[in-house]
Amino acid sequence: MTQLTSVSNLPRRVFLRASALAVASAGIGLVTGCGSTKIQNQDSVGQQLLDLEKSYKDGVITEREYNRLKKAIINKND
Repeated sequence: MTQLTSVSNLPRRVFLRASALAVASAGIGLVTGCGSTKIQNQDSVGQQLLDLEKSYKDGVITEREYNRLKKAIINKND
């Protein structure tokens, strides 16, 4: 029988990275689901950038990921 890995068994860094990328992707309007439902942007651009910067400073995402996501957030809201 296959045992599923629970969130509590994941290394903290892996979990934080996945969470940060999910939040950042949702914030820039990631299209998901069967009906191609767009997740609405509920945070201000400034808040998204602050959250992204915190993820970078905390070591959750790399500098390359930070720059790519920062550019996407800015371009999405121009």
